[in-house]
Amino acid sequence: MNQLGLPISLNVQMLLENFVANAQIQSAVGQLFNSKISSEVYVYGGVGSGKTHLLQAVIFSAMERNKAAVFVDCKEGVPDYLLEMVADLDWLSIDNIDSIEVTQQHILFDLYNRARQSSVNIVVSGPNLPSELDLMKDLKTRLNLANVFPLEALNDEQTKEALNNQMSERNMSIDEKVYSYLFKHYSRDISQLLEAIDRLDEVSMQAKQSISIPLAKKILNI
Repeated sequence: MNQLGLPISLNVQMLLENFVANAQIQSAVGQLFNSKISSEVYVYGGVGSGKTHLLQAVIFSAMERNKAAVFVDCKEGVPDYLLEMVADLDWLSIDNIDSIEVTQQHILFDLYNRARQSSVNIVVSGPNLPSELDLMKDLKTRLNLANVFPLEALNDEQTKEALNNQMSERNMSIDEKVYSYLFKHYSRDISQLLEAIDRLDEVSMQAKQSISIPLAKKILNI
C-alpha cells in the first residue's frame, strides 16, 4: 500500500464492500477506479448518510491498488505541506468541507486546483449542494463543476444491512432485536451505533455473554 498519510486515523471497517448506498453512487465510484481519466466527485447528505464511510473507503480501495492516497478531514484543518505533495497523489478525499476555517479556504482552493492540474481523483463531501455552502465563491464554483451526487440517510433496513456488513467483517453476529432497540432508544447514526457496539462487545467478552437488550440498557444508560 502506498499511502502518503496525514495524522488522521482511518477506520479500517469503512470499506466499499460494506458501504450501503444507491446504485448511482456505487456505479460512479466504480467508474473512477476503472477510468484512466481523473475526475472530481462531490457527495452531500445529512448525518448518518455515509459520507465519511464513502470517502475513507475510497482511500482504502486506492491503497489496495498501490495508489498514493490521502484523506483530509476539514474539521482537523488542511496542513500547508499537503500543497507540496499533492502532485504526487492519485486520490484525494476531502471530508466535511463545510467545516473548513475561513482562514484556510484559500489553502483548500489552492490544493483543489493543484490536484486537478495533476490529474488527481478528488472526492469531496458536504451537507448541502455546493451552491448552498458558506464558502468563498471561487471554491463553490470549483465544486459545482464536479459530478454531484446526493446521499440519503439510510432507512432502518439499510442501516441494519450496513451494520451486519460491519459485524461480518468482525466475525460478530447481533440479534436484530438489539438493533431495533438501539434505533428507537439510542441513535440511528451508524458511527454512533458502531461506537456503542464496540463498547458492548468489550463488556460482553469480559462477561462471557452475548450482546443483548438488557446489556445495552445497562452499559449505554438507556
